[in-house]
Amino acid sequence: MKSLLTYALASLMLVAGCATHAGPDHRNSHFGKWFFGKFSETQIGPRPFYLVEDMDEGELKDKLKSCDTGPFFQSRFSIGHRGAPLQFPEHTKESYEAAAKMGAGILECDVTFTKDRELVCRHSQCDLHTTTNILATPLAEKCSVPPEFDSNGMLTNAADITCCTSDITLAEFKSLQGKMDAADRTATTIEGYMNATADYRTDLYASKGTLLTHAESIQLFKELGAHYTPELKSPSVEMPFEGDYTQEMYAQQMIDEYRDAGIHPRKVWPQSFNYEDVKYWIDNTWYGRQAVYLDGVYDTSVTQAQMEEWVDEGLRVLAPPMWMLLNVNSDGEIVPSQYAINAKAAGLKLIAWTLERSGRLTDNGGWYFQSVNGDDGGMDVIDNDGDVMTVLDVLAQDVGVIGVFSDWPATTTYYANCMNL
Repeated sequence: MKSLLTYALASLMLVAGCATHAGPDHRNSHFGKWFFGKFSETQIGPRPFYLVEDMDEGELKDKLKSCDTGPFFQSRFSIGHRGAPLQFPEHTKESYEAAAKMGAGILECDVTFTKDRELVCRHSQCDLHTTTNILATPLAEKCSVPPEFDSNGMLTNAADITCCTSDITLAEFKSLQGKMDAADRTATTIEGYMNATADYRTDLYASKGTLLTHAESIQLFKELGAHYTPELKSPSVEMPFEGDYTQEMYAQQMIDEYRDAGIHPRKVWPQSFNYEDVKYWIDNTWYGRQAVYLDGVYDTSVTQAQMEEWVDEGLRVLAPPMWMLLNVNSDGEIVPSQYAINAKAAGLKLIAWTLERSGRLTDNGGWYFQSVNGDDGGMDVIDNDGDVMTVLDVLAQDVGVIGVFSDWPATTTYYANCMNL
């Protein structure tokens, strides 16, 4: 009875929100039932309000400000990119829990493998030296390129250190702790090497980062009420690994862990930058129906005809970086790019990455905003942090993406709730 009352109350709040925050009606659009997550109110914190307040005056700002009393609920439009790594060590239990609390309805485990071929969550097979404390442990000696020191104890090869999950066993991997992804490759001490977090991030929550296996991430995300978007990472070692562990075995092993956990394919969005991985899932597993091709070629001249070929081969979801979906017209307005127009015409669903990833927009915003900040030779229309909401609005309303990865999911959660209640 209590759960029914809770659901009814949440439904009434949603209906009330429709009258109060009358945004575009997406009940029959790409959002629909895909959009709504579980009815548990989220804790979005102060950042979305800061961003809205920092926006240029106008109708969009007024609309977003009208939502400041909430309520806010989990949304599958909001995708936790490696968790919530703007402040928490990526791909750790703590980072995932933070993302879920901020309303991320889909969470990402980047999948790679250990020496004993167990799947774990890491952005790269060879990033342990920048994302964990491995260099401060005896396991540093097992790294592909371990740290070297001169006769005075000074680090001499900071630029070359490389530590991979395939260098160590699962048990050894689980003994490590996650840290903020950073390294000073000019350092002469291990301490200096590890203490290099970007100034727009923080080490405040990096004192403990619990590393997870892929299977553990599946169980955690289930408990958090989220859907799954595992990314099969390109191996840094030669495949077949040790002569007999093939790419197809690796791709199938990732899917098997969802099947073995009883997770329905509709809740899983497997991703890869390798189109052959995506094709493998489409051709050989039920989980291929929502397989996501991550466009890492960065060719904005891809034609509609090429995209239609992908669709004919079974592809349904395409995920390029945000800048590939955006352009600036002669009036200085952010608009969909020709790439985005081609993708929609070909019948592809689109997911964009990655919001809140590259620092403050007052400092240009960097690589992820290159098509709207002047870096690619076009017009620069980015000059304040609040512009992130304008970019998000164009992606959602004009491009029509079904989800956006973010390093701080509260931002996308706020926008998604406000514009669809």
